[in-house]
Amino acid sequence: MGKKRVLAGYGVDVDAVSGWINTQDGSAQNSTNVSRGIFGATVGLDRLLKLFDKHDIKATFFTPAHTVESFPKQMSKVKDAGHEIGLHGYTHEHISKLSASQQRDVLAKSVDVLTAFTGKKPQGYTAPAWDTSKELIPLLEEFGILHDHSFMHHDLQPYFAPGASHQWIETDIKKEAETWMKPMTKIRPSKIVEIPANWHVDDWPPLQPTPGRAGTNGYVSTHEVERLWLEQFDYAYEEYDSFIFPMSIHPQVSGKPQVIKMHERIINYINKHEGVEWMPFGNMAREFLEGRIEGVEIEGGAEV
Repeated sequence: MGKKRVLAGYGVDVDAVSGWINTQDGSAQNSTNVSRGIFGATVGLDRLLKLFDKHDIKATFFTPAHTVESFPKQMSKVKDAGHEIGLHGYTHEHISKLSASQQRDVLAKSVDVLTAFTGKKPQGYTAPAWDTSKELIPLLEEFGILHDHSFMHHDLQPYFAPGASHQWIETDIKKEAETWMKPMTKIRPSKIVEIPANWHVDDWPPLQPTPGRAGTNGYVSTHEVERLWLEQFDYAYEEYDSFIFPMSIHPQVSGKPQVIKMHERIINYINKHEGVEWMPFGNMAREFLEGRIEGVEIEGGAEV
């Protein structure tokens, strides 16, 4: 093994109330769910800030603009502690269900709110629910965003996200087979640095009870989750001389006592390894962009 360089960090989705009132069809949300969001923006957020301060970690807080406007005192704590604040929609809208003009309006409003709040333009973005669209990358380029945390072409290396020309044809069995039997077009990089998303290093699916919603559980042992996360770290440390290890968490999940204790164990374990540096996702992106960490090039598709 060569000399190690490991960039570890937390992406904190401060969904707060916004994720719950994103009912998509405008239906009323249960007030108890809203209270869970308030817990995340207050109690959970305070606990995570204390954890990060204890371990001298600067994180990226991906924050819906609704959270900034609804909890300015709490979000000022994040800003004052020197953490990066990134974009995460207005009310956690699933952008694949929005029109192109709606996507633009949400992004523009979110950029304006975060810029006014922090005094500087946000550089990072993560799609709510990692639910993306063909318009996303061109919009991020247009708005001058540096890095994204929504795609999964790799899990342990930074890369340039594929640009707008990348296309494929969905199988539609209502049509003749010849209409869908065509290759995916060649991947061409955009200017957006991807700090990859990874459902297997996300606290929400295993640890957040969401009755009636598929893909969530809420009652998995934190020790099982910890083992799953650290096995990924161990593999990366064995296989790569340099890699990134971005973890995705939510204050209303990771702010619970048993999950805070899990993160204490994870941080302490990772810190036992040579070459580890903790940093916000924006710093990881700049390390890659400026050639200080290698990353990968995403390949695939055919010239058509």
